[in-house]
Amino acid sequence: QVQLVESGGGLVQAGGSLGLSCAASGRTFSTTTMAWFRQAPGKEREFVAAITWSGPHTDYADSVKGRFTISRDNAKNTVYLQMNSLKPEDTAVYYCARRGVATGLSSRVYDYTYWGQGTQVTVSS
Repeated sequence: QVQLVESGGGLVQAGGSLGLSCAASGRTFSTTTMAWFRQAPGKEREFVAAITWSGPHTDYADSVKGRFTISRDNAKNTVYLQMNSLKPEDTAVYYCARRGVATGLSSRVYDYTYWGQGTQVTVSS
């Protein structure tokens, strides 16, 4: 069993920065791909960023490219999301996710097996 616990959410003004962390425990980090998704009220869960174990290689949603940075520390079983130049439209619950056994990048929700409980990010205008 794998547990993912997000932290670091909060309230920030537009243009500000926040950093999120996701700590994995249980059948820990493995070599699978990790990602961040988000879900705003009344909207579907959407892809934000993903990172492979080796390389690492990364992928970002167009809406966050150049503003967000995903990284991981395999020794600490932790993945991070640094969010800069935040906009009100970035307001959402942010979820950490991990693929079951696959190691490639994916932006699809159904490709991820394990999910955290989510952390709220609110950006005020």
